[in-house]
Amino acid sequence: MQFTDFNVSRPLERALAELEFEAPTPIQVQAIPPAMEGRDVLGTAQTGTGKTIAFLLPAFERLLRGKQGRHPRLVVLAPTRELAIQIAGEAGRVARLTALRTLVVYGGAPLGKQVDTLRQGVDVLIATPGRLLDLSERRAVRFDDVEVLVLDEADRMLDMGFLPDIDNLIRRMPTVRQTLLFSATMPPAIQTLSYQYMKSPVRIEIDTMARPPQTIAQRLYPVPLHLKTALLAALLKSEGVDSALVFTRTKQEADVVTRKLDEAGFAVAEMHGDFNQKERLRALEQFRGGKAAILVATNIAARGLDIDGISHVVNYDVPDEADDYVHRVGRTARQDALGAAWSLVTPEDEPLVARIEHRLGRPIERARLDGFNYDVPSPDWAKPSARTLLRNASRGQSSIARWKSVTR
Repeated sequence: MQFTDFNVSRPLERALAELEFEAPTPIQVQAIPPAMEGRDVLGTAQTGTGKTIAFLLPAFERLLRGKQGRHPRLVVLAPTRELAIQIAGEAGRVARLTALRTLVVYGGAPLGKQVDTLRQGVDVLIATPGRLLDLSERRAVRFDDVEVLVLDEADRMLDMGFLPDIDNLIRRMPTVRQTLLFSATMPPAIQTLSYQYMKSPVRIEIDTMARPPQTIAQRLYPVPLHLKTALLAALLKSEGVDSALVFTRTKQEADVVTRKLDEAGFAVAEMHGDFNQKERLRALEQFRGGKAAILVATNIAARGLDIDGISHVVNYDVPDEADDYVHRVGRTARQDALGAAWSLVTPEDEPLVARIEHRLGRPIERARLDGFNYDVPSPDWAKPSARTLLRNASRGQSSIARWKSVTR
């Protein structure tokens, strides 16, 4: 199947051709036709599978057939400002040959400028829930003309506690509208949301048990806690990594890892929750543009970001949830490209690794970096607590034995 088979308007068809979009992905093949018919769609698919085009294309086609006014006719809600900006960028590229006016609004950006643009009139409004609710309560935006509502990364919005804001916003919109809801997973709360606000939605599931693409080479690197940063630097140097996204558990660890990598001579950028919007955008642009080969981030960058060419994802800290692991490593190997995912594993991490391997349905290869000195004595602060040792022992000797066999 080709994008031309969808029979969209000529400006959209030309834009897709110029973007070299030819063969649609599975989620696009199944979601676009019913959405073009005006049906509500409840779509579940992994990140990086083309969900943005799956909702933008039919929504834009509907808007082009309607009448332009001052108030938004398409509203897209996204969980993070980074994802909202990314969707807006894609929307701008697809709609650039049309007269559709697009605006993205999110917290951390000047409110006055967003209000002024809304007053001038927009067709497509892409927003984070909190900022959009704020604008609505200030009477800076009206939803009278909304024809299509999109909830993207709906499971993530629920994880972040946006459900009350989403409920409040939807109640302000016309009941006669088209609703498109996309999510990487389908927890009960998402199903409840769909029952409340959607009319007989077409249910589409593309590999609902999200797993990393087969094109990602996954490895675990067991390492003592006090040698994690040294091993990370050694791995990055030995592999000649071009573009790596490094995840830490906390903002403090992100600061330390960034400083250590900078001292080791790496071009590195950093992004976490304490950064304002200007600082986040600067870090992303440095990473996207190649000025920084490494981006150190907390989970704020785990979902939704679609940055071309990330060759490696590194879990400096093993994530607490298997879903987070899948979303993190999914930042590489986009659209079936090749990629690598490394996880630095301490003995305390073994229960987390077990959950991840259970989710994947297979063990992850354990590796050792030749020439790295794993025998540097451990300082007191890096020694595992008695509680941790007992917890690991209760899981049996296998995980401890595996860890020792690789690090010694």
